[in-house]
Amino acid sequence: MKKGFHTIMSAQFFSSLADNALFVAAVELLRASGAGEWQRAALVPMFALFYVILAPFVGAFADAIPKGRVMFISNSIKVVGCLMMLFGSHPLLSYAVVGLGAAAYSPAKYGILTELLPPSQLVKANGWIEGLTIASIIMGVLLGGQLVGIHIAPILLGFDLPLIDTSVDTPAEAAVTALIIPYIIAALFNLRIPRTDTELEPMPSQPMVLVRDFADCNARLWNDKLGQISLATTTLFWGVGGNLRYIVLAWAAAALNYGVTQATSLVGVVTIGTAVGAVVASAAMKLDKAPKTIPLGIGMGLLLVGMVFIDNVWVAAPFLILLGGFGGFLVVPMNALLQHRGHNLMGAGRSIAVQNFNEQACILALGAFYSGLTKVGMSAFGAITIFGLLVAATMWAIGHWHRRNCIRHREEVERLLAIARCDGH
Repeated sequence: MKKGFHTIMSAQFFSSLADNALFVAAVELLRASGAGEWQRAALVPMFALFYVILAPFVGAFADAIPKGRVMFISNSIKVVGCLMMLFGSHPLLSYAVVGLGAAAYSPAKYGILTELLPPSQLVKANGWIEGLTIASIIMGVLLGGQLVGIHIAPILLGFDLPLIDTSVDTPAEAAVTALIIPYIIAALFNLRIPRTDTELEPMPSQPMVLVRDFADCNARLWNDKLGQISLATTTLFWGVGGNLRYIVLAWAAAALNYGVTQATSLVGVVTIGTAVGAVVASAAMKLDKAPKTIPLGIGMGLLLVGMVFIDNVWVAAPFLILLGGFGGFLVVPMNALLQHRGHNLMGAGRSIAVQNFNEQACILALGAFYSGLTKVGMSAFGAITIFGLLVAATMWAIGHWHRRNCIRHREEVERLLAIARCDGH
């Protein structure tokens, strides 16, 4: 890997670590204030909100200035979101601001990979990035659980700044305060990300130009016979994965009577499986073979349904590892194929912005769907069952779509696969 790749990985690790720990702290903040379960579930779609709203602009922003600087600005916005949470803003609104920083961060994070590395290293690079991101999710969720737990929270609350009243009085508030530190560390790594030789593309001065350009890029990717399949797959995967953190917390509370600190360990178990699947896929899969992983998405949906029948943690652990492994093996080659097609069709930043828009729209939609089910009184088991069946059915439809493309548009699919085959070696 080229010089600078490890700096990108370090920045990504600390930023993602803080994002996931902050999610747990926000859940505890809402729980302690007596907010309903639907509000806790709504944290997931609120984080995705600005990904969707700002999608036409963040890709062009990432292509207009050096991507290391974009990532630095984004982490600074996340710090603002933390401070809002500490100084009285509603946790849902504050977490949405953190999502704003993440929305600007992602096109730069993935876009710089296509600028820094040749296509033949994209699957491997995605494997490392996704594996490291998953490791940060594991550690972040566990860290968040411990920060609000009975052992560390009293220590954090025992710190006092001379002559300053911080108004930090609860374990969740102390956790949020502590999580500003990894965001600052990530920002410092951002400043060391090297400039690439890729020419910067100035942002148009008229916002509607960006909206039309984004709509055109979105249409191009959805009309591409390989791009549409990889985009649909990764969109659904991240829609599920984005909500799975809360779903596992809700399931652990209902099935095992776990509190937040205990339940976070099971979220970590899922991500261990995802990390293993991602690493195996990065070593074993080629760019042109990515569509063969679609059946694993169907399996993910069915495994989600299977969760409702488990009430023993020793059965749950290997089950959740398998669930994560299916997802990790699915997303790495599909994500690499999507980046490959997007880089061929448009600028790297715009491509990732289109990807983020669709994926985060799915997170928002599925999160709102799950939150709505709980708001009308459905149990966690019932909501998870409906959620899992929807995932399996949608993934089957994507597989059918690809098989139809291979018949109706055979020459085009073969041409695009040949390009991926050539670039993937």
